[in-house]
Amino acid sequence: MRSILLLFTLLAPLCVLHGAGQNVVITPKKVVYTRPKPTEDFKKTFTVRRPNAQAATPALSRKITAAISPEAVLQLNIKEELGEYQWLEEADYEIIYNQNSLLTVRLWMTGTAAYPDDVTKYVVVDTRTGTRVRPADAFQNLAGLAGMAKKAQKAEIRKSIEEMKKAPENKDADPGELFTESDFKVADLKEFSVNPRGIKFYYNYGFPHVLKALQPPGEYFFTWNQLKPFIRPDGLLARFVS
Repeated sequence: MRSILLLFTLLAPLCVLHGAGQNVVITPKKVVYTRPKPTEDFKKTFTVRRPNAQAATPALSRKITAAISPEAVLQLNIKEELGEYQWLEEADYEIIYNQNSLLTVRLWMTGTAAYPDDVTKYVVVDTRTGTRVRPADAFQNLAGLAGMAKKAQKAEIRKSIEEMKKAPENKDADPGELFTESDFKVADLKEFSVNPRGIKFYYNYGFPHVLKALQPPGEYFFTWNQLKPFIRPDGLLARFVS
């Protein structure tokens, strides 16, 4: 009896993972790095908090962990940061969704060069395989989907321009000039996140630092009902619209 109970204890976590549709357990691993030759006092150290995955097998755990690492998603290079580059101050993450064999993670990092700045990216992973979900894996008619996002973007731009014109300091300026290169395209579909209600796409307008306060969010949310025509029937997201 004692042997049976021991076996059940060992297998229980794996049964939970399997029964939950290959959900994974994500635990943080925080590391404080010390630069050997800091260029400024506040650059002596930087902190990276990484998401570590525990899945059904060690191999799958390693694969998911690699797919959601700041190195893979944010292109973080620790060796450069410990050398002369010295931009990073902190890197962190947030779990947005972890159900139905899907894991959505938001990762960001902040740092200082000529001025403070930050970078935010999103990654969606198929927890059955440990691979990143690309737009072509999940959606069909990418041009039509990008067109729907572009329509939302145009509405956001119109609203932003109207608000900017209301400010007295902008009475002689043309806010529309800030958006001359803003154009949501198929390539921009790669930045998205999944949640129980639908999908959000993200667009970076790339305003200069002095105008960052005026930059719109660049976030376009669509419900599963709106997305139904664009979801691949053989893809991982099909369960949400069936």
